[in-house]
Amino acid sequence: MAVLAESELGSEAQRERRKRILDATMAIASKGGYEAVQMRAVADRADVAVGTLYRYFPSKVHLLVSALGREFSRIDAKTDRSAVLGGTPFQRLNFMVGKLNRAMQRNPLLTEAMTRAYVFADASAASEVDQVEKLIDSMFARAMSDGEPTEDQYHIARVISDVWLSNLLAWLTRRASATDVSKRLDLAVRLLIGDSEAS
Repeated sequence: MAVLAESELGSEAQRERRKRILDATMAIASKGGYEAVQMRAVADRADVAVGTLYRYFPSKVHLLVSALGREFSRIDAKTDRSAVLGGTPFQRLNFMVGKLNRAMQRNPLLTEAMTRAYVFADASAASEVDQVEKLIDSMFARAMSDGEPTEDQYHIARVISDVWLSNLLAWLTRRASATDVSKRLDLAVRLLIGDSEAS
C-alpha cells in the first residue's frame, strides 16, 4: 500500500482528513501519553477506516513525529516576530527557546508521546524527523538574525536544538526541573553566541 506524503495531498478533503487524524492523535496523547496512542483508537476518533489511517501514517511513530512537526509549526506561526526582533541575538534566541519550553511543558503527556516517538524514530520516519529538525533549527536561526540567517547561525541553531531536546528529555523523565532546563539552555546559548553580541 502506498503511503500518502503530505505534499501529495491534492484535495481539500485529504488535507482535512490528515488534520483530523493529527487532531485525534494529539487528543489521545494528551490524555494518556505514548502508550495510549493506538492506531485503531486514532482511526475511530478521527472517523476514518484503519486502512485509510495507514495510507497517511504507516505507524504510531510517524503519527506522533508528524504531530510534533505540526506543533512546532503552530508555535512558530503564533510567534509575534516583533517581540523577537531587537535586542541582541542572545536575547532573541533566549526568547524563542523560552517560548518553546513553556509551550512543550504545558502538556507533559502529549510532549512525552511526541518526543518519545521523535527520539526513537527509525529510518522509515526520516522524512518526518527531518521536517521537525528543519522547523526547530529555522525558528532558532531566525531568532538570532535580524534578517536572513547565516550558515553559522543555522549551525548554532542545530547545536541549540540538540541541547534543547536533551534537556526536554531530562525534564520529561524528572531528572531536571523546568528551572534547571532554563538555566542550562541559557548557559548553552551564552557559551555559543555570548550575551552582549551586537544584533
